[in-house]
Amino acid sequence: MVDMAELITPERIVLDLRARSKRQLLQELGELAARDTEIEPGRVLAALLERERLGTTAIGEGIAIPHAKIEGLERILGGFVRLAEPLDFEALDEQPVDLVFFILAPAAASTEHLKALARLARLLRDPELRARLRSESDIGRVYRLLTGGAQSHAA
Repeated sequence: MVDMAELITPERIVLDLRARSKRQLLQELGELAARDTEIEPGRVLAALLERERLGTTAIGEGIAIPHAKIEGLERILGGFVRLAEPLDFEALDEQPVDLVFFILAPAAASTEHLKALARLARLLRDPELRARLRSESDIGRVYRLLTGGAQSHAA
């Protein structure tokens, strides 16, 4: 099983981000991912946009999980953004998105990112967890909610 504490770090959690469009949000995700990788934010944006062209990554209930494989990325990584204002993400349930998780995987990764996607989808089925993610104001507590109480390796 994918360890959420290895996928998400407190440094890749942003609360109440303001984005005016899906593209701007994906651009922000690229910047967030670039903080601790050698990958250019523009490459992340291009990969995420390409994936969105295949179909929305919104999974319903106000949640989207943009994901992509990136050439040159050494390990799978992810992050979480809560939007200040929900965005239209072309979700099948037509609900705007305010909880956004992103996953980037090495181009050579076979099923690792699929396991991470499945793990996130299972985790987010819990309505209580979604409500807490929407109301929590402390990044450390959000990190613990997402990782099942794991301690931050950055603390």
